[in-house]
Amino acid sequence: MNTVNCFLPYISPEQVKPTVDELRSTGLVDKIYLMTSNPDAAPCDGCEILAVDTLTGTQTLQVIYKHSDGKNILLFLRPGLIRLGQYALERMVTALDECQYNRLVYADYYELSNGNHQQHPLNDYQVGSVRDDFDFGPVLLISNAILAAYTRNMSRENIVYKYAGLYHFRLDYAFNLHGIIHIREYLYSFAEDNTRKSGEKQFDYVDPKNREVQLEMEKAFTSTLKYSKEYKKKKPQAVKFKSRGFKYEATVIIPVRNRVRTIEDAIRSVFMQEASFKFNLIIVDNHSTDGTTDVIRRYASDDRLVHIIPERDDLGIGGYWNLAAAHPLCGKFSVQLDSDDVYSGPDTLQKIVDTFYAEKCAMVIGTYKMTDFDLNEIPPGIIDHREWTPENGRNNALRINGLGAPRAFYTPILREIKMPNVSYGEDYAIGLAISRTYRIGRIYEVVYLCRRWEDNTDAALDIRKMNEYNAYKDSLRTIEMRVRGHLL
Repeated sequence: MNTVNCFLPYISPEQVKPTVDELRSTGLVDKIYLMTSNPDAAPCDGCEILAVDTLTGTQTLQVIYKHSDGKNILLFLRPGLIRLGQYALERMVTALDECQYNRLVYADYYELSNGNHQQHPLNDYQVGSVRDDFDFGPVLLISNAILAAYTRNMSRENIVYKYAGLYHFRLDYAFNLHGIIHIREYLYSFAEDNTRKSGEKQFDYVDPKNREVQLEMEKAFTSTLKYSKEYKKKKPQAVKFKSRGFKYEATVIIPVRNRVRTIEDAIRSVFMQEASFKFNLIIVDNHSTDGTTDVIRRYASDDRLVHIIPERDDLGIGGYWNLAAAHPLCGKFSVQLDSDDVYSGPDTLQKIVDTFYAEKCAMVIGTYKMTDFDLNEIPPGIIDHREWTPENGRNNALRINGLGAPRAFYTPILREIKMPNVSYGEDYAIGLAISRTYRIGRIYEVVYLCRRWEDNTDAALDIRKMNEYNAYKDSLRTIEMRVRGHLL
């Protein structure tokens, strides 16, 4: 069986020694290299130091290939303690060697915490698994042949990515050959350093501190898209708005179930809006049982409020939206507000409607700020997706896992396309579909406050629920890429 060369992030001898010992005990490891940006790092336990700038840059991949000596590469994507399972490395090496078209191998693993093993399953790789934070786990086995081809091409074309090298590599050289293999077995254990809750991690990719990373990821992703000639010719369409047929210019839509603690804040946030046009509020109340319905009824005397309790009991959030958009009192523009969030000021609706007319777009996406329940700013703060451009926005929408907030729609197009009847990713699905054909307008100042608190539906999801949500969005991207004529 072929041996491999291993490449580990290096922080300290104490950090890597247990993993180094594990690797050497397999008999399948030839050399071990320690990657660090610390110029004063000392060698550890016979391993060679490799000076790198970032762990995922093009130059790092070139350094790795240079030191691979023709062997396949076991790359550790983040620091932490690794314990290999029985014949684990042999299983991965065999999977890579069995077929010449296999390029990357990854496997499920156990999370180690206080001596306990917790299963950490990973998602299968889909056509639409193109987001830059797709979770391969902390260990990736890479074919030497395909890395050789990639590094030669990058050198020939003088392309350098400081952060997006590994991302660009797996999109352009591994994915297009259908060579990404997921072993659905728990082959090793990993002690995770980052123990934050899932709800705290999910916005890392839009942290303003990472803006340079986002711009580079967008560039790398766009360079790998291979659309059909027919789709390339199509430019995002401007919208011609109807002048008649709507009693209200704008309607705020709030789907809600059991949010007695927050729904009144949301209602007040709508009714405090100051606008040059008529607007109303449609609340779709999914049979709340905690007093939410009674709070809504306190505002029944305001004729701008439409309170809908669905007859159906099989609707998700997307279904509530479809119900509200189809209502005869829904305005020309449908504007999102979640039942536990608020608008940042009394001019949010005015800014959104003005953007529709100024940009002649089918959808407007605003900028939001992350806050705690009491509206104090929390990390990552302001999320504006400034890497978006009118020319490339529809492509960037495929790469990221969300489009921003608040989201607003030209109602006739919302009625035509409709949201899927699900309670996660419904807004992303329709955003992708709209961006395929129409212009999307952007507001780059904060118009929305997104509150994170203990009862948020995604505050602390377990790994299987996170996988379910991410796999669904990957499936949406798969459908969208095929509809757009992406050549696989």
